[in-house]
Amino acid sequence: MGGQSKYTPELADAIVEWIAEGKTLREFCRQDGMPSHMSVYRWMEADKDFAFRFAHARVEGEELIGQECLAIADTPLEGVETKVDGNGTVIEMKRSDMLGHRKLQIETRLKLLAKWNPKKWGDKVDLNHSGKVDGGVLVVPVPADSATWESLAAAQQSALIGKTGDGAENS
Repeated sequence: MGGQSKYTPELADAIVEWIAEGKTLREFCRQDGMPSHMSVYRWMEADKDFAFRFAHARVEGEELIGQECLAIADTPLEGVETKVDGNGTVIEMKRSDMLGHRKLQIETRLKLLAKWNPKKWGDKVDLNHSGKVDGGVLVVPVPADSATWESLAAAQQSALIGKTGDGAENS
């Protein structure tokens, strides 16, 4: 692990191909004789062409992971539920589709894609406001007589003073 740290075009090609297959850089670097992931990132800083190819491969790999999610969803996976009795003998309880396992596989992949590329794979969050902002103004029909109007104005003024935060409460 982390044995080779010298950049070579052949090694760069192997890394790009690996990433384009939807595999992780850390997985590549954990193989015997491969550079550390930090070395690869330094190579990307030094070689913009390699960085571009790596980024393009990452996009291709993300697409493959997305397609893999669909394949997992469409392909039942039979599993066996077992139990061990008091003698240590494994007893088969039932055979069924491992639906929970498949859901976990899909969810994990989709969450990783959303973290790696939130613009493309993340949940859409719309922060645009399309309604009218009225500032909390309450529109009250004006009463016919001025005495009622003055009492409503006084009540509104009293309510506004109570919201100023000066600690005084009106009752």
